[in-house]
Amino acid sequence: MHNERPGRLRVGIIGAGRVGAVLGAALTRAGHRVTAASAVSAASRGRVERLLPGTAILPPPEVIAQADLVLLTVPDDTLPGLAGSLEFPAGQLVVHTAGAYGINVLEPALRRHALPMALHPAMTFTNRAEDLDRLDGISWGITAPDELKLIAEALVVELGGEPEFIAEAARPLYHAALVHGANHLVTLVNEAVDLLRSSGVVNAERMIAPLLSAALDNTLRLGDAALSGPVVRGDAGTVAAHLGVLSETMPESVAAYLALARRTADRAISGGRLKAVDAEDLLGVLAVES
Repeated sequence: MHNERPGRLRVGIIGAGRVGAVLGAALTRAGHRVTAASAVSAASRGRVERLLPGTAILPPPEVIAQADLVLLTVPDDTLPGLAGSLEFPAGQLVVHTAGAYGINVLEPALRRHALPMALHPAMTFTNRAEDLDRLDGISWGITAPDELKLIAEALVVELGGEPEFIAEAARPLYHAALVHGANHLVTLVNEAVDLLRSSGVVNAERMIAPLLSAALDNTLRLGDAALSGPVVRGDAGTVAAHLGVLSETMPESVAAYLALARRTADRAISGGRLKAVDAEDLLGVLAVES
């Protein structure tokens, strides 16, 4: 298999969850062929039927036997045990999509002379129809041996993505950055929407959407210079009022508000947007225990 690999690959998917089924559909769209998938839950089997019609659902060893490229698209904590329990033939491409891991987690496959790669799409998957189209133009975090970097890059480009090579040791930091930015953003926005509703706003999402869009656009273009609001102005009284009303209305949000306000003040001071002397009262307000 590894001497003359065809341009079009037979793809096997182990873990047809939100990510695996979509990537299988994307590889099919790029001209490859998904030959088999493992799917345990009814939801996973439904995804295979919807996104990969006609694909055989088989146990992992049989999926491996029918593939040139095996996608391991399972939860992060499941990946090390799974990689150690499967046997991959020499020359087989073994790709996982876990952001926090590089290729060391595929050491069992490497020992058998399989070809390991970590290809992580920097995108959220929601099990909705738009997931497949959202792959176009996104960045992928790639970790691969030097001799496989061109293959990894070619696969990402075929999927419409932008390759970004990540060192093995940097994978946890890389993944923490994406989680901090995207997953915590969901929590932050939902908290803000809940607070707006509590204040009597009927169309909370409609009200906040333009503000959030402008803040994100400004931040990506301007960095810390995009910051506005009471913290960067050193308005201690306003921030104290916020903390007071949050304590009464949604006390579980106080700790998050304090943590983000403290970090915002730190960045504003270090970036020269807020003078330390002007921040004294504000920092005193933020020094309260959550």
